[in-house]
Amino acid sequence: MRLLGIDIGTGGTRAVLLDGGGRVVSSATAAHPPFASPHVGWAEQNPGDWWAAACSAIPECLTRGKTAGGEISGIALTGQMHGLVLLDRGGSVLRPSIIWCDQRTEAECREITERVSAARLIELTANPALTNFTLPKIWWVQKHEPEIWARASTILLPKDYVRLRLSGSRATDVADASGTLLFDVANRQWSGAMMEASRLNADLLPTVFESCEISGHVSEEGARATGLRAGIPIVTGAGDQAAGAVGTGIVRPGAVRATIGTSGVVFAATAEPVRDPAGRIHTFCHAVPQRWHVMGVTQAAGYSLRWFRDQFGATGDPAQDAYERLMTEASAAPAGSDGLLWAPYLMGERTPHLDPNARGALVGISAAHTRAHVIRAILEGVAFSLRDSLTIFAELKIPVESIRLGGGGASGALWRQIQADVYGMPVGVLEVEEGSAYGAALLAGVGVGHWTSVETASDATVQVLKRIEPEPQRVALMNRQYGAYRKLYPALRDIWRDAV
Repeated sequence: MRLLGIDIGTGGTRAVLLDGGGRVVSSATAAHPPFASPHVGWAEQNPGDWWAAACSAIPECLTRGKTAGGEISGIALTGQMHGLVLLDRGGSVLRPSIIWCDQRTEAECREITERVSAARLIELTANPALTNFTLPKIWWVQKHEPEIWARASTILLPKDYVRLRLSGSRATDVADASGTLLFDVANRQWSGAMMEASRLNADLLPTVFESCEISGHVSEEGARATGLRAGIPIVTGAGDQAAGAVGTGIVRPGAVRATIGTSGVVFAATAEPVRDPAGRIHTFCHAVPQRWHVMGVTQAAGYSLRWFRDQFGATGDPAQDAYERLMTEASAAPAGSDGLLWAPYLMGERTPHLDPNARGALVGISAAHTRAHVIRAILEGVAFSLRDSLTIFAELKIPVESIRLGGGGASGALWRQIQADVYGMPVGVLEVEEGSAYGAALLAGVGVGHWTSVETASDATVQVLKRIEPEPQRVALMNRQYGAYRKLYPALRDIWRDAV
């Protein structure tokens, strides 16, 4: 038994090969060229580069795993969400893909909200109109590139373009479709009302499958390009957040994951679609059938620490990793940073403020504060920003029974402890974390019948290495600090807006 997960990321395409026990046999990554930014705030990639990278990463992964293409039992895809891929009737790409981080569609988001209404958007799609989503990008092309739009015959998401090239199937999954603003998340189908409001023909959109359903098979052309055997089942897979959740055991209500990468994500599985009337969190279909997930996002989580590193450097032994040196410095300051507070709004903010004009702030500086205090305040401020999502979860009665950490926030003992103290709950760290491609490979195993359910696959393969307990006295201190942190945005909002 060999299972293959393929992740079409922003920076590259990664292939991960598993055995029947869910153990990683091999992996390989092929980089994509840097995304293009023809204008400020734009971000575009050539879909052909994703396919070329897949045709490189897949055979390299097979070679490293000493596995022939014909030995693969199932394949599933994951990848970056929200990107717009437009194809003509012959299947040729009409323009570079406008990807998830593109910010050109602020006007289109306002127009969508005005045409549909904010309340109706939440009712129909469970989400507000955001620049990241696919539908505003479609409206932008309709308005600014009508000659391109007139030739469009198919709309796909990034990973689904690779599926098309690999199998000829025009398909997507419920989780990735949830991030388009065209999807009825509650009923797990395309929204006729949103298509009508956008004057879109349903024929433009791919067929939607559950994440563990088979959506196609490797074609003869796909086999020649990748070294795989024609006819291998392709299980639908999921957008990167949902697939990553499968690979880290966040598959049942009550299970929550807090990930600190460049951005920060708090992800919770739910038994039903939970709508936030204020649109502060995302509600998407999960990769688990008849499950949903909610997600809060901090724009500049790990990026806050990276910004400090890039601007002010790290002291200590140059042979040691810069982030490890920053953690060593921060450990010299006490919990609570002697009252120093960091608002991590370096790139605006999504949860809970939905404010692209929000700005970062270091508040409460005194002559007694040192670099160590500043670094620790950054670590604590990022944790407070993630706690904002947990606060919304509590308000919406979303259960939080366990929290698992991921990304850079799980790699250092100090940041792990800070999170346990800020969240006021034990936090877990996984034995092995292989990313979204691993979760996709587990979905492939479910789709071909190796495991009976997504929960069974996750339970059989995901192991918690350690639990970090909160320290009661520090929890009380962090609660007081969090109360002060919550006052920063309302106090500074008008100053930021006047300065823009």
